[in-house]
Amino acid sequence: MSNPDDAPSEASKSDIVEQPRVSTWEQMKTTEDWWAIWCAGLILIVAFLAVWISVPANFFTASDQGESVSISSPLKSWLAKPGKWTQNPVDAFYVAGDEDKGATTTYRGVLGAFVIIGVLFTVAMTVRKKNAIGFLKAFPVIFLLATVAYVLAGQSVIKAYNLEYALWALLVGLVISNTIGTPHPWRPAIMTEFFIKTGLVLLGAEVLMSRLMALGIPGIGVAWVVTPIVLISTFVFGQKVLKIPSKSLNMVISADMSVCGVSAAIATAASCKAKKEELSLAIGLSLSFTVVMMILLPLAIKAMGLPDDVGGAWLGGTIDATGAVAVAGATLGEEALEVAATVKMIQNILIGVTAFCVAAYWVAYVEKDSDAAKPGIGEIWYRFPKFVLGFIGASILFSILHANLSGGDLMIEAMIGGSTKTLRGWFFCLAFVCIGLETNFKQLLPYFRGGKPMILYVCGQSLNLLLTLIMAYLMFGVLFAESGQ
Repeated sequence: MSNPDDAPSEASKSDIVEQPRVSTWEQMKTTEDWWAIWCAGLILIVAFLAVWISVPANFFTASDQGESVSISSPLKSWLAKPGKWTQNPVDAFYVAGDEDKGATTTYRGVLGAFVIIGVLFTVAMTVRKKNAIGFLKAFPVIFLLATVAYVLAGQSVIKAYNLEYALWALLVGLVISNTIGTPHPWRPAIMTEFFIKTGLVLLGAEVLMSRLMALGIPGIGVAWVVTPIVLISTFVFGQKVLKIPSKSLNMVISADMSVCGVSAAIATAASCKAKKEELSLAIGLSLSFTVVMMILLPLAIKAMGLPDDVGGAWLGGTIDATGAVAVAGATLGEEALEVAATVKMIQNILIGVTAFCVAAYWVAYVEKDSDAAKPGIGEIWYRFPKFVLGFIGASILFSILHANLSGGDLMIEAMIGGSTKTLRGWFFCLAFVCIGLETNFKQLLPYFRGGKPMILYVCGQSLNLLLTLIMAYLMFGVLFAESGQ
């Protein structure tokens, strides 16, 4: 995965330090990281304003008086993903019902997402002086593949097992790249990092500080104490015991498994300049184990007789994907679902912190040259994935609006549920398709040599499961059990 400023991923440490640097102002106008912020920022502004101007006349008064008010985003009917189907895939593109009561024609929403993303990225490519025409020609194909992945994930039996769209998107791309090969005309639209970074900035608006405060110290203890311990321990284990040759692969797997799955892997890969093949391997491991843990952990919690809040905290701190956490938590009950989802969202806050710390560590130690001057804070800033700033900024801004604006909680939820969460899903799905299209199994084979990546993940996740269980029981079952937190 390339660094934030599009420098060659294979450059040596001395090359990185000595090569001419453009100013931050120039980076803000041309680089992918900053344009991910601008694109996502524009989406968030438009989505929020759409909700703001559409609220009923008495909304703010009713909200201040504590009355029940229902609002939705006017963009909801124009943004959608393929829905659920059982026998006929065409059913995924149509949701029957009265549109006045909230039902939507799904194909219209799919077309809306296609137009919005296509236009937005074409403009961004034009301003950045990239191959905008090539992107415009190839994007419909990539979007079609993402749509196929969504349709596959929506089949009722597959959906029951929570085999999410990310897995299918990755498989669709992998099948093409490892059989007929990825056609060259498609490559201008294979923008893995641009898609995922934009989606991550949108995700920031969903990571609300109020959710952190809802569980307070117990939730923070589970999400923030165990995670760095597992991350550091797994990385050290991979280097000192398994002796994994690629430190970047070691770090991406460690972050993926300990923080929050794919999102953390993407951000960490940008900080340590991991190769796309390494990122693809880490994501594949994460998705595979997520499915297994989503099924087995609730069974283990029931067998052990753990309280719902303890079990929910254990789920939220160990299962990688937020969607899988919610499904697993729901099998235990409403309390477990709420605790699990909240712990996971608290853990998501560590994405930015992890990316910064990894960038600092990589510059100061991994790529340190004994014959060169010690790199300063400027080098860390250069290597830091700037899109993380967008993630953090969106989280802070919408947390403030959610907590302090009259009716802000309802408006933010309507904005997320009616538009930005759907677009985030499309960005992620497009990115997974692109990862598959860029990944060749022949290039992955060296990383599997000796089974070390698998051993690293299994050992790290085992430590994660043990420590998180201990902390969840200590926080929710002992120290704060009587307080009801």
